[in-house]
Amino acid sequence: MKNQKLPGYLLGKYQLIGTVTFAVLFAVVFLNIYIPFSDTAWFGLGNSVMFIRTVIFVAVSILILIASRMLMYRSKTLFEMTYVGYTLWCIMEIMTISAVYTVLTVDVTEVAGDTALHILGRALLYGTIALGVPYLIAGMYFAIIDKNNTIRLMSYENVVTDEPVKPETQKITLFDNSGSLKMSLSPENLYYIESDDNYIKVWYTDSKGELKQYMLRCRLKTVEESFKDSGLVRCHRKYIVNIKKVKVLRKESEGYLLELDNEAIQPLTVTKTYTDTVLSHFTGESPLLEPIDY
Repeated sequence: MKNQKLPGYLLGKYQLIGTVTFAVLFAVVFLNIYIPFSDTAWFGLGNSVMFIRTVIFVAVSILILIASRMLMYRSKTLFEMTYVGYTLWCIMEIMTISAVYTVLTVDVTEVAGDTALHILGRALLYGTIALGVPYLIAGMYFAIIDKNNTIRLMSYENVVTDEPVKPETQKITLFDNSGSLKMSLSPENLYYIESDDNYIKVWYTDSKGELKQYMLRCRLKTVEESFKDSGLVRCHRKYIVNIKKVKVLRKESEGYLLELDNEAIQPLTVTKTYTDTVLSHFTGESPLLEPIDY
């Protein structure tokens, strides 16, 4: 778990927005319950001075969360977030907001020394509850949604159709994030799937043999997990390739390239992370492989 990569569904744009929104709403409800039982709370709506301070604190806290989650979203292009990194990130958010609350409280109550440390300690405790709980609930919710999408992706037999489906006929069926069936095609017509943020682009040939592209809202990771025992193989952070469509596996100075049996498609790069997985499909004899030695 320490170095395990954080699932992509926790770093999506809409997931981050949903997490912040839910956390803010949860914190507002929690603080309204907590105020009457606290000896350090100073929030108020009636007194004009307290009202202004309350608005300032809430606004600053929300801005901190928004800025933090925007940086988290941007961080995907810089490094891979792990569970530990995500947890530490959330802790830093709680500590930052708790520090802001402590500074405002000390200014309001005009205390110092041990009392200020006491306020900070209480702020950290209740900040952990106010933000930590919704973070946990949001994470569990998005995990369930992602799992359901994966299950739907594999459940083609539950789709109503007037065309009889032969038991031996395999179909690649793709659902969007809402669970709606968007695409069903034969593996013989599928070339590769490309990631585009929260969308995927499916490259395939139609009944006339023409190369087409279809886009739908779905994560590449969901496709990878759903068809991991099929001929669909992850070769790059952005690509899943139909290994049956590979004509040439070529070794270059910077790594391997996959040439597909369609000249309109540029060779796909195999990154170091997925090299062993791709190469394992080319051990032994393969009529689709044209080995080239340099």
